[in-house]
Amino acid sequence: MKHNNQLPNGHFHKDWQLRVKTWFDQPGRKKRRRINRIQKAARIAPRPIELLRPVVRCPTIKYNTKLRAGRGFTLDELKAAGIRRKEALTIGIPVDHRRKNRSEESLNLNVERLRAYKDRLIVFPRKPCPIIPIRQVLDEEEARAITNEEKAASAYVTLRKARSDARLVGVREARRKAKEEEEAAKKK
Repeated sequence: MKHNNQLPNGHFHKDWQLRVKTWFDQPGRKKRRRINRIQKAARIAPRPIELLRPVVRCPTIKYNTKLRAGRGFTLDELKAAGIRRKEALTIGIPVDHRRKNRSEESLNLNVERLRAYKDRLIVFPRKPCPIIPIRQVLDEEEARAITNEEKAASAYVTLRKARSDARLVGVREARRKAKEEEEAAKKK
């Protein structure tokens, strides 16, 4: 025996084989959790699944160069971004009243984060109603005979010509330059 450990001292007099904790349903639970996550995402779409978290620095000298997600935004950050505390909780922004902003940089970073989120945010009204109703405006044209110009014009030929013009720009430019150089050589 090595190390200062307790000697084996098991009291296995009961029918312990029936009391063994098994974990055979782990793959099934994994699948169920995954399906539930997908269903929740579909149910609350287009809302984000998670809350918006602030950017904070890790503590201690070893890790303070790293940034990570924090718990919630400070009241100063919310105030600078123009978001009320109670409004923040309703639009997926958590509030942490204990965290303090110890630098102007961290405050500005999180205020910019809040403003970007607010710009991208679309709040759907609880009682949907048309804000500006859409009215159909149809420009009805009177029936007329097809002109000879319209008969002669071919959409296929027009598209093929445009495609070949686009492809042959460089070739035609090279030919034009060569021709100009020839004419310049003849003049000399």
